[in-house]
Amino acid sequence: MTSQKDLFEVSGPTYLTYVNWNCPHHRRSVMASLVQGVYVLERDRQCNRQGPDARAPAWWSFFHFELRQVLIDAADGSIFGAVYAFQPPLHLLDPTAAASAPHYVVAFRGTIAKKGSAKRDLELDLQLVRNGLEGKSRFRAAMQAIHDTLATAAGQHDRVWLAGHSLGSAIATLGAKTLVRAGAPALPTFLFNAPFVSAPVERIGDRRLRQGIRIANSFVTAGVAAVLKRGGGGGAVHDAAFAAMAAWVPNLFVNPADPISAEYVGYFDHRRKMEAIGAGGVGRLATRNSVKDLLLGIGKGGSGCEPLHLFPSAVLTVNRGPSPDFKTAHGIHQWWRPDLSLSLECTAHYYT
Repeated sequence: MTSQKDLFEVSGPTYLTYVNWNCPHHRRSVMASLVQGVYVLERDRQCNRQGPDARAPAWWSFFHFELRQVLIDAADGSIFGAVYAFQPPLHLLDPTAAASAPHYVVAFRGTIAKKGSAKRDLELDLQLVRNGLEGKSRFRAAMQAIHDTLATAAGQHDRVWLAGHSLGSAIATLGAKTLVRAGAPALPTFLFNAPFVSAPVERIGDRRLRQGIRIANSFVTAGVAAVLKRGGGGGAVHDAAFAAMAAWVPNLFVNPADPISAEYVGYFDHRRKMEAIGAGGVGRLATRNSVKDLLLGIGKGGSGCEPLHLFPSAVLTVNRGPSPDFKTAHGIHQWWRPDLSLSLECTAHYYT
């Protein structure tokens, strides 16, 4: 039986009959819908829904996209991503509203806890927490798709957008960072409920206790990084390497009731607090390192690599609306609700 959440006409943003690509609410809603399209592609595959029975196409065709490529994980044959191409209608009500639309979108889904994909997805979730996704076949396939799409875009890199949810956000993040490290232009990126691999301090109710824990953690992290840097042990991320990422400003969407992504709220707010108390240097050193990754880098030489979940810059959008359970707080559907703009806090953070 088809889940109601898979049906675009039931659960999708059908109110968006006109998309103004200059409107952040419209961009967020469409990008989340394209990610949902990848989820439904995989569920169509698992349920053997084909042709007119397929539920996925409505999630992109409604917004005048066509499916150019399906990304398949070689380990289990599951669909984890898709490449979409924007095909605007011949007659536009407002051509300027479509002028800033992407030409292509590469989107990645998160974990699906169903028999056909759960084992591989959960394996990658664990790998993300332990050592990262570099070298995994799913990420290699994602990176190849991104490179191929950029080649098709013929130099218009700003018209190639990345989007992902949960585990898919981690893949999109790693893809975008890999390009920037290689000297390529930063791609517009939309990250929904991206995993923050750390203790969920943001979930602690007492504000002063949260702040105290973060300050203490910053001094510990900065201390470990400084010792490793002086000792030449590797692992510590140099300021220049981290600052080079600052030109990439992803759109980061989180919910404070979601333990997987909530820590981004405190991560960026804490950077400002450290500056305010005169410990900006400690804060900057701590903000580009994590103790876990520092210790894992010991003995490996080199200058280290910043942890995947740490960002120099981002436009952070926080959903402060009611979220009664984990599925609501972590779900992709929250990001296109028509009343969502009333619950959002949006702040731009830049690394200096």
